[in-house]
Amino acid sequence: MTASSRAAQGFGQGASSPADGRDSERSPFARLTELLAPYQPGKPLITLSLGEPQHPVPDFVGPVLAKYTADFGRYPAAKGIEPFRRAAASWMGMRFALPRPLDPETELLVLNGSREGLFFAAITAARFVGPRNGTPAILLPNPFYPAYGAGARAAGCEAIFLPTTLANGFLPDLDLLDDATLSRTVAMYIASPANPQGAVASRDYFTRLKGLADRYGFIVLSDECYSEIYTQAAPGSMLECAGPDFGNVVAFQSLSKRSNLPGMRVGFAAGDKKFLAMFHELRNVAAPQVPVPLQHVAVAAYSDEAHVEENRRLYRLKFDLADQILGNRYGYRRPAGGFCLWLDVSAYGGDEAATLKLYKDGGVRVVPGSYLARPQPDGSNPGAGYIRLALVQDSETTAEALHRLVQILD
Repeated sequence: MTASSRAAQGFGQGASSPADGRDSERSPFARLTELLAPYQPGKPLITLSLGEPQHPVPDFVGPVLAKYTADFGRYPAAKGIEPFRRAAASWMGMRFALPRPLDPETELLVLNGSREGLFFAAITAARFVGPRNGTPAILLPNPFYPAYGAGARAAGCEAIFLPTTLANGFLPDLDLLDDATLSRTVAMYIASPANPQGAVASRDYFTRLKGLADRYGFIVLSDECYSEIYTQAAPGSMLECAGPDFGNVVAFQSLSKRSNLPGMRVGFAAGDKKFLAMFHELRNVAAPQVPVPLQHVAVAAYSDEAHVEENRRLYRLKFDLADQILGNRYGYRRPAGGFCLWLDVSAYGGDEAATLKLYKDGGVRVVPGSYLARPQPDGSNPGAGYIRLALVQDSETTAEALHRLVQILD
């Protein structure tokens, strides 16, 4: 592939998303609200647009909060309490085939949910990596989680969007990254399972990415918050392929999806201890702290797998419904991980038109795929023509929504 063809796809030197107005910087959900605002839902509303888990909160949450209520009366340490760091490190060692156990003192930090960690990590990466050969850049999958783009902007780095399409298995194509781009990269975001397509990176993929990070001296920011939602093989972690020092790799986890606790805002970052030391310095003065009682709830959550297994069972039932109701329509395939459907509606007027029709005629609220992505330099948007559905409602509601979708679009 020539340099010019790489640039056309967004991989070459200087290739980044062109400005496409204020919409390119805004929340996809704010844009969706504006799109739908002039209309009323045609049937009782079913919201599948927001990836907010709706399964029951685990039974242990209330008792643990009650036991540690008094700890709301003191400021939390940014590093996290020792029991939390030990529990999270132990869970990582149990869940993944790490090259060695994580050191909870130096290789793990509590986060106020993974979102703020992913944002602040970009700022830290720009400082940690230092001067680059040209304009510093941060690589992002496209479509992507909005915190990645916000982090790149805050870090003062050029965001280079790597299209994730059906043709490349919905993961960035590492073969298309050239020396000019990699030599100015300070960080690369990777999500496995991917949001929104549910693709899972293989061990070989992670190993190749680790090799690039070591060769060019950038940090891999591995978003693994969907790792516990799967109906096939359990997804791996980038840390499994990061070597005995976990160098140049940081993995991010959260209890939002794993334990149905999106409102609790507890997660962690684990990996390269040198990076995490600088990350801690920044977060200690700029990031939100995590209340101690919530960290104790997290200790209980990471010590219990029964509620996680039940959670997976409930999602598996809903994917069974999708298999039955959607069949092979809209390019549907059961994703390897996560709880989203990524449906091709290009034959039905495109993603915005399909989103409007589903809402106006069927009361089903979904997100246009183009809102979750950015245009590439050639003007193409890898999310265009798709809609994302988050299967977060109960099975009965999910079945109703999918039947409405088929009835309306077909």
